[in-house]
Amino acid sequence: MHPRTGTVAAAPASRPAGKPPRGLRRLDQAEAYVAGICFKTGPPRLLGVELEWTVHHDDDPRRPLDPALLARALHPHSPSTLDPESDHRPLPGGNLLTVEPGGQVEISSQPHASLTALHAAVDADVRYLTDLLSRDELRLGGYGADAHRPPRRLLHTPRYDAMARAFAPYGAHGATMMCGTAAVQVSLDAGEPPRVAARWAALHALGPTLLALFANSGRYAGHPTGWASSRMRAWLSLDPARTGPVPDDGDPAEAYARYALRAPVLCVPGPGNAWLYPGQVSFADWIGGALGSHPTVEDLDYHLTTLFPPVRPRGYLEVRYLDQQPPGQWPVPLAVLVALLADDRTIDAVRDVCAPTRDRWLDAARLGLADTRLAATARAVVDLATERLAATGLSPGMTATVVEALQGNLVREGTR
Repeated sequence: MHPRTGTVAAAPASRPAGKPPRGLRRLDQAEAYVAGICFKTGPPRLLGVELEWTVHHDDDPRRPLDPALLARALHPHSPSTLDPESDHRPLPGGNLLTVEPGGQVEISSQPHASLTALHAAVDADVRYLTDLLSRDELRLGGYGADAHRPPRRLLHTPRYDAMARAFAPYGAHGATMMCGTAAVQVSLDAGEPPRVAARWAALHALGPTLLALFANSGRYAGHPTGWASSRMRAWLSLDPARTGPVPDDGDPAEAYARYALRAPVLCVPGPGNAWLYPGQVSFADWIGGALGSHPTVEDLDYHLTTLFPPVRPRGYLEVRYLDQQPPGQWPVPLAVLVALLADDRTIDAVRDVCAPTRDRWLDAARLGLADTRLAATARAVVDLATERLAATGLSPGMTATVVEALQGNLVREGTR
């Protein structure tokens, strides 16, 4: 599920029914809990994808979107946040449809054991969604940010109100992130215990390179922004304690637990709209009594849904740094990631190839492949991925499509 929906896919350990929530009074207790639920290890078998798009009118993509029209177009798959009377049925392929604050639609896949099975199931639902919208003369966007309209919030819930309030100090970037961005998010198993750290490190090392390689949101709200990825510009311009990369030092579970507990508490849900906004109080501060009482495990579960690093552990590893792609090309970055994590030898090669650019997140978002070092790393990564595509099980035709798209990305003109 998408983090902004508040749904946690990796469920925490259950408590016996009827017992009160466990209070958290010690930092080490909370750290152990986070490490335990966010890194579930085992053979890397399953993968999933979340596809998010802006939605536009066929006749004029600049025209504002009417939430009532969108609800009617998506019926009976509309979420209750858009249409309280909707049944919110899954799409025919079993994948769930959600709607983000600015009217972006998102397909969240079921986990699959192979890239071919995932592609078949999700692609069928993408075609279904495209047809559904077309009946009301609407279409899906094909970029990582809304190239035509300024941000406008269509959905108002206590959670989205809390997010808007928390991100207000960062100017327009908060509204852009919430209401004007679209992504391809890839979910991969964390792997066997001896290799979790290597897979985690590889996904971080790849981040700036793949961000640059797939950046396509140089226009936003009708104007060029001077950034290759306006989407990641917005994310990286927010509070780094919530949206910046997790420090990649030592044990990943311990590093993420520290990151999570040092992050500010976005809000404390209450009855109705009576939610508390603690400001810059971290979750660790809350454990220490900064809010007058101690948090519960449920409070920590919710807090974890308000953290948005470029790679986020949720029991599996969620890659969040990819712009949405042009129509039909969403499988390309997915195939690249699956190929590059296919085996231990490739994972280690990825870390070596990407070492010179591993921390250049802002340069990647701003310059894309116009940066010569990122371009060189991208060429090496594309070569490595192309060599390993056969291991993904993709058909020859789909493999050719992926290779053609990658080569096109390498030679295209600057996206700013």
